[in-house]
Formats: sequence, C-alpha cells, structure tokens
Amino acid sequence: MIALEPITRIRGTGVYLPGDDIDTDRIIPARFLKCVTFDGLGDHLFQDVRRTEDGSPTDHPLNNPRFRGATIMLTGSNFGCGSSREHAPQSIYRFGFRAIIAESFAEIFFGNSITLGMPCLTAARQDIHAMAAAIEERPTLELDIDIAAAEVRLAGTRFPIHIDAAARDALLGGRWDPIAELIEGKAATDVTVAGLPYLKMTTSTEGEGGER
Repeated sequence: MIALEPITRIRGTGVYLPGDDIDTDRIIPARFLKCVTFDGLGDHLFQDVRRTEDGSPTDHPLNNPRFRGATIMLTGSNFGCGSSREHAPQSIYRFGFRAIIAESFAEIFFGNSITLGMPCLTAARQDIHAMAAAIEERPTLELDIDIAAAEVRLAGTRFPIHIDAAARDALLGGRWDPIAELIEGKAATDVTVAGLPYLKMTTSTEGEGGER
C-alpha cells in the first residue's frame, strides 16, 4: 500500500526570478536530457544563465547567497513554456524548491510539477511584486502557503492565490501522483481486467489455428 502525504501547507523562504515566458530550455538546457535518471539535474538548473561559458557564476538570483536555501520560487507569466520536457520540473524540485508562485504556467509544465507534489500557484502581478520586494528587503522572511485557504501569508500580509480545482483536491487528498495511485489500486485493476470479455475471448482462442 502506497500512502502519499497530503500537501496542505508549504513554508519556506523565497527567491524571485523576474521575467515572463521562461521556457523549459532555459530551465534545463537540452544537452542535459541524455541522463538515464533525474539524479543530479538540480545541479544544472538554469545552467546557461547561472554560469558563463567558462563556468563562472553570473548575477542570477539563484547564485545570490542571500537567497541560498530558498524553497519557494516567485516568477512571471507563462512559466515553463516551450518543449514539454519532464526534466524541467524535475530539475527545479531536485534543486530544492517545493512550490512555485507565478502569474501563469504552461499547461504541461503545470501537470508535470503537480505529479512531483510541487504545487504551481498563480497570483496577481502586483501581489508577486509585493512579495518579491519584501523578500528582497528581508530574505529570511518565511512564506506560508496555505493551499486549502488559497492564500500566502508573508510578514503579516495575506495574498490570494489560485490553483486548478482538480490539482488542489489531488494535493489536499494525497492523490497527486497518478502512478502511485495505479500501483495502490492494482488489486482492483486486476479484478476489472479479469472481467473484460474481450480479454477472455483472446485467452480462449490462444493456440487455435491451423489450415483452413
């Protein structure tokens, strides 16, 4: 029996990545997609904008020691657009992030993130900028994301957030990984398969043949 942990609240410090239309190739460049497993992908998150060609760090927010250890990402609109590579949310998750707040998300990126148990939440542009300004001033401030209440609490202020109803219910009910659900429901699946008439027919005719 696989029991997934319900995800109801996420608390942690944040970092703001400015910009709209941040695509999956910028999140994890294509040359890192050759990996057999997702292990180590976090090391290459935003590789081409975090490092120069000789490997030196840039002034990217994720390189700023003030935001080291942040687990909540704030960003702009249409985040995760471009090719539908699962490696993008995997690299974000393996870097250490546990939630993303943006103005909007690309649909496939959103779905891939939810199956990792990493909520993608939307908020108004002015609210994201207000949260980003507070974090810039005090990076140690904790964001408290309450998925059930649909709000973020930060420094005494409450900001409304939104998440797709089906994704919200899956997170709150501990049903955010469909593969785990299939494995957990194997006994019921076997019963259903055993009762399918076309499978019975296929089994009964196996071995039959010969010349006509």
